[in-house]
Order: sequence, then structure tokens, then C-alpha cells
Amino acid sequence: MSVNNMNKAKRITIAGFGGQGVMMIGQMLAYAGNEADLNSLWFPSYGPETRGGTANCSVTLSPTLINSPVFSKADTLIIMNKPSLTKFWDKIIVNGTLLYNSSLITEPVVRNDCQVYGIPVVDLALELGNVKVANMIILGAYLYLNPDFNDEIIKKVLEKILGEDKQHLVDINIKAIQLGKDYIAKLVK
Repeated sequence: MSVNNMNKAKRITIAGFGGQGVMMIGQMLAYAGNEADLNSLWFPSYGPETRGGTANCSVTLSPTLINSPVFSKADTLIIMNKPSLTKFWDKIIVNGTLLYNSSLITEPVVRNDCQVYGIPVVDLALELGNVKVANMIILGAYLYLNPDFNDEIIKKVLEKILGEDKQHLVDINIKAIQLGKDYIAKLVK
């Protein structure tokens, strides 16, 4: 079941408004890390309000022990809104990856020191008929660029996070993840 081909730690920061599924992306990555026999750590941070306020989390995935949940710069930034882009703009390593929601951040995002990919996750989620899966689309883009977890692990983690009450949402979330993978595959080629 384990894919564990990771040879060094990966540090990911995910940020957006509360209600955009930022924490779920982080939890998915951390749980997937556990399933793949990696050390993983999810560190959430909320603004004053939960829904509509700012929310961000940090995830560390590593084949070795993780010494601290805190890091100054991420290998990957996943950004869901403009205020989060402004806040975390300088919190990425040189040659890192910036994935952002181009449905809400409409002006060009240009950096010469890292890879930048704008993904219209809200527009794509609306095509699937549920705006709430926008977070899974950007997660799919991340998973395409970082193929550390197979589809079986992702589905197992999704089923665990959604719980019995929301099993009817597993299929649309899997479709959203695949849509994110397909979209970024076209951008990278």
C-alpha cells in the first residue's frame, strides 16, 4: 500500500479563507503521509473567525523524524485567496512551487525564483456542480506534481476524513482530485 519514495522532507503551507477547505487539504496530506509510512505533521492556524476568516496550516511529510512543526519557508505554497498570497508571498524556498486559485486571484502572479501555477479551482468545481470541491481540485494539482501517494491511499484517507455520514461525497471529491491532476498536467507540458 505504501508508495514511500520520498527521500527528503517536504514542507507545505496551505492558506485561504475559513470555509475553503484549507484544513481538509492539510489533513488529507498528513493522513496520506501516515498511510505511506512517512512521518507527518499537520499544524493548523485559524484567524478570529472560522468561516470567512483567515485559515492556514502547515504540513510536513518526511521519511525521517520531524523535529518541529514550525518552518520559515515552504517547499510548496497552496494559496486559495489574495490576502493569503500577500501574507505568504515570501514564505517559499527558491525553486519551490506556488499553486494558487486563479478564480479569485485574477491578476498575473509572476515570480522568477519558483514554479507558479494558477488553477481556476472555483470555475472547475462549478463544472463538477459543487463549489465545495475546489480544495480537492488544487489538492489534485499538488498530487500530480508530487506523486508520493497512490490513488488507493488518497481514497482511503478521503473516506476516513468524510466519515460515514458523508460517504456519498467521496465520488465527487475523487473526480475533483482527478480534474486537478488533469488540469495541471496540461499546464506543465
